[in-house]
Formats: sequence, structure tokens, C-alpha cells
Amino acid sequence: MAAAPHDAWPPTGPEARARWLGHAQGITLQLAGPWQGGAAQGWAPLPELPDLPTLQAAPTGHPPPAALLAFDTTALQAWDLALAARLWPLLAGWQARGGQVDTTGLPPGLGALLAQALQRLPAPGDSTPAAQGPRPQSPALVTLAFFGQVLLAAWRSLRGRGGPGNLPADSLLQQLDLTGPRSLPIVLLACALLGVMLAYMGGAQLGRIGAQGYLADVVTVGMVRELGGLMTGIILAGRVGAAFAAQLASMQANEEIDALRVLGLDPVAHLVLPRLLALLLVAPGLIVLGALAGVLAGWPAAVFAYGVGSAEYLHQSLAALTPVHLWIGLFKGMLYAALVALAGCREGLHAGRSAEAVGEATTRAVVKALVWIVAAACGTTVFFTGLGY
Repeated sequence: MAAAPHDAWPPTGPEARARWLGHAQGITLQLAGPWQGGAAQGWAPLPELPDLPTLQAAPTGHPPPAALLAFDTTALQAWDLALAARLWPLLAGWQARGGQVDTTGLPPGLGALLAQALQRLPAPGDSTPAAQGPRPQSPALVTLAFFGQVLLAAWRSLRGRGGPGNLPADSLLQQLDLTGPRSLPIVLLACALLGVMLAYMGGAQLGRIGAQGYLADVVTVGMVRELGGLMTGIILAGRVGAAFAAQLASMQANEEIDALRVLGLDPVAHLVLPRLLALLLVAPGLIVLGALAGVLAGWPAAVFAYGVGSAEYLHQSLAALTPVHLWIGLFKGMLYAALVALAGCREGLHAGRSAEAVGEATTRAVVKALVWIVAAACGTTVFFTGLGY
């Protein structure tokens, strides 16, 4: 590039300044001073593209293909995102006219941001579908990529400070409140009603062979091992998973997630991990209390409808509750809770940017969570039964 003229540069004083320099390859924009603070006093307007002899338009109206727009920021004192907003129309217009842009002279963060944005612009005169943006990926590939991002974010979080302490504490506490105490009443009610239904159905079948004494075994094992965690997962899918999807989809529509990326923050680490961790922390308590509510709700049916004594029902329930059933039930319930959180966050982060897209993401999150829960329940039941547990 050509050397700067002999006049004083940068100018003295705290004002922000900009000027063009011409050279054989194109032009260079020199920036000096503090370019930050929005419309603060002292800003200088960016000069228009110069009409230099070396950049005379070709017959097509475009500058020569070798015309290069570069930057010199050695005298730049400070900058913020407002500078990126001011430079973007200049860079996009230059590239649309057929010129080339070199952002290596800009500060690393600013240059990388503008370079990534320029890559998404179609080439001049290119009307092929590939120039309009990246091809849509398969939903299965997007889901697998999202799972990988969650695992990487969790690994970085564990390595960062030796534990999850680098997660946003306020966000984690808020999610604990939303997913735990506020979900407990509906979980207890649903599991209790399921326990009553299980007691009546089991008693009707066992009564045919005179085995009503085993009714407590059926209710306890069914609620602790299978139905307690399954019902808890279904309730969380409709209440918590939908909320996760709606929250993140609204942030996506308002470009808040894009703002996190611009600031250098990982949306998965700051938005997904707190929700996933909160749901995993409250899931054991919800599962245990839900299963207990179902077992206790089966007691009136066993006593008053099928003549089972209260002491006998309690004794049979405790005898049937083995550590194997308890740990399998907890494992399944926590797996369902993790699937609910992942489904809600996955749909929220990949939602569109409209109000209609928020509703669609919420619906997809609930449906996807329910399908994943049923598939996981089937697979784990076959797996543990095949192992003899």
C-alpha cells in the first residue's frame, strides 16, 4: 500500500477521524481516535467512496475486479458495535459493485464479524440458489449437532472452574424455581390420579384369581419403576418444555441470541445449560414425590374396594420397593427430564424470527419431547428387562 501523505496523521485531539488513501490495488480507509459511543460528540462521518483515477468504472459500471478495500486502524483508540453498523453499508456496497474487501486491518473481533457477514452476501450477478444462503439441513442432523454443542458446552463448563460454577447463577436459580416448586402441584395431582386408576385396574384383574393381596406390589412397582417418572416427564413436557421453547424462540425473534454471539458468548452455555441443569436437579424430587403420591392414592381403592387391610397394603408396598426398582425409576425419570429440556431448547434456538414461528416452535417442542419420552421408555424397558432387572 502507498505510504501516508506527509500531513499530520492522526490529527491531534480526542476527535474521531477517517480518510481515504489510494494505492495501486485499490483504496484504504484510515480510522483514528475513539470510534465509540453512538452519536457522541466528536464523531466524524465516514467519507463516501472516492472517485479516484485508479478506480474508474469499467463499461459494465463496476470497478476493476482487483479493486481492494482495505483498512488501517493503527491509530484507532477505541471502538464498539456502532462502528460495525457504520462500516457495514460501505463494505456491502463495495462488494456488491464487484470489489474485494480485506478486513484483516480491522480489530480482530470487528474484522471477524464483518467478514462472516460478507460471506453470506451473494456474489454480484449470481442468482443461483446457492448464492441465496446455505441449504437447509436435515432436522436429524440439526438435532445431532445441537446435542454435540450441549456436550461441548458442558465439558467446557466443567473444565472452566472445576465445576458448574461458571454458569449464570441468577438464571439457574430462576429456572430451579420455574421447573421445581411450580411444577410440583400438577405432578402430584396427575400421579395420584394415575395411582387410583392403576389400583382399580390391577385389583379387577387380581380379584379374578383371588390375589388381591398383591395389589400393593402392582401399584408400588408400577409407580416407582415406570409410571411415576413417565407421568412426570409428560407433565414437564407440556409445562416446562413448552416454556423453554417459547422463551428461546422469543429471544431468537428479537435477535437477542444473535447479540450474545456478537458479544462472544455461547448461547448454549448461557441459555441451554442452566435450563438443562435446573431440570435435572429438580427431577429426582419430583419423581419421588410423584411416585409416593401414586402409591398413597392407591391405598383407598385397595382398602375400600378390594378389602385389603391398611397394614397389609403398607407392608406389601415396602417389601416390593427394592433398590433396583428405585434406581431404575430415577434413571428413567431423569432421562425423560433431560429429553424434555433438550427438545424445548433445541426448538427454541432454531425457531424462525416471527410471532408465528414462536408458536410453531412451542408445538414442535412438546410433540418432540413426548415422542422422545415414549421411545426412551420403550427402549429402557426392553433393555433392563433383557438384563434381568
